[in-house]
Amino acid sequence: MSEQLLRDQVALVTGGGKRIGRAIALALARAGADVVVNYHESREGALAAVREMAALGVRALALRADVSRPRQIAAMFRAVEKRFGRLDLLVNNAGTFFAGSWDQLTERDWDRILGINLKGPFFCAQAAARLMVRQGRGNIINISSLGGLQAWPNYMHYCASKAALISLTRSLAKALAPRIRVNSIAPGTILFPDEKRDATLKKIIRATPLRKAGAAQDIAEMVLYLATRSDFITGQVFVVDGGKSIP
Repeated sequence: MSEQLLRDQVALVTGGGKRIGRAIALALARAGADVVVNYHESREGALAAVREMAALGVRALALRADVSRPRQIAAMFRAVEKRFGRLDLLVNNAGTFFAGSWDQLTERDWDRILGINLKGPFFCAQAAARLMVRQGRGNIINISSLGGLQAWPNYMHYCASKAALISLTRSLAKALAPRIRVNSIAPGTILFPDEKRDATLKKIIRATPLRKAGAAQDIAEMVLYLATRSDFITGQVFVVDGGKSIP
């Protein structure tokens, strides 16, 4: 999508310094948006993304904040308002993923995954919505997961966090309508250039109807669709998984 459909709009992508978040941030910049890249630990990746976006002729800014800390979220959104004066699109992409069997999961594991995968998106959406309400419009996109729709026994804490994020998406869509739209994208298996196709990945690909893994760009393109061509869509979950979730 080469049209500058997001020109004069401002977007914030959490976890935008690497992987899916970086692909989303760059896609939004190519569509003409000014982009804020949030990061926590991926400083070099965030700064590299900002340089790449600036070369496209848009304004780009990297802001550090741990999205599990509401005070840091509040400070980040104050910085966005001071620099740009508005916010049109929030992409809640930051997340964490790690395995844990039911008998080994600790309170710390639960607090960590819920803090980043659920609490963070809510408080980011809350702060974003306060800006968006003042300007009369806005768009929030939550990156959930196929794990929020399926049962993965060794990742039950992760599945619970993403299922809750999907529910949060629907609740926010009702609460913030009609001025702000809220949707979710649930990626399936996404392969990155630096990853190898081990036996587990090959098995997953064989079980996927399209017989391939997705790429970060597949998710970025879905974000672009929701950001530019979907004024009558809110409260929905868009599964991008090559058909893997088909019963």
